[in-house]
Amino acid sequence: MAPVTDESVTAQVVPPREAMKMTYIKGAWTLEQDEKLAELVAVHGAKKWKTIAVKAGLNRSGKSCRLRWLNYLRPNIKRGNISDQEEDLILRLHKLLGNRWSLIAGRLPGRTDNEIKNYWNSHLSKKINDQKEKQTGNLTRESLSNCQKNKMVEKVPAETRQEKPIKGGEDSKINFDVDDFFDFSNEEPQNLEWINQFLELDKSLSGFSQSV
Repeated sequence: MAPVTDESVTAQVVPPREAMKMTYIKGAWTLEQDEKLAELVAVHGAKKWKTIAVKAGLNRSGKSCRLRWLNYLRPNIKRGNISDQEEDLILRLHKLLGNRWSLIAGRLPGRTDNEIKNYWNSHLSKKINDQKEKQTGNLTRESLSNCQKNKMVEKVPAETRQEKPIKGGEDSKINFDVDDFFDFSNEEPQNLEWINQFLELDKSLSGFSQSV
């Protein structure tokens, strides 16, 4: 016969923790399990989920029973078809509360925190990111457009500059034929007196310059 020791007495009186843990069923709920849980909640109310889990005999944890009731079985639950008003409220509450889905769901009657979280991750977060990218793109294009306009104002193109031509110079825009200009064949003799005077004056000036 083995001797009695403190360890053997403790082992007999206090079972190991592994033996105290229950192995709960996980996975999908059946219709019978849902009906059983709904009956117990109708009698005991939506509280003390550990007690309900034990009385239901479903081998489910209290947390599993609570989530099943709140997300699927309670009478006033809503599913899908989130309205524009609800979406707007979710956006504003998320901006205020962040990812505190249970608090957000508490302000949307009939909606579950799980549904709101899934809707946010699958739809609203992408929508917000697209709006931010669109706004950033518009601001960038507007900024570039303003910069281009400022550069156009500061820099005047060379082709738009208007310079006054210098008379007689190479850049003069007045073109004429010298021979036509000094052609007096069609003039009346009396109108050419000034030419004779000019030639006599030019001759006298030429003689004066030679004598000097």
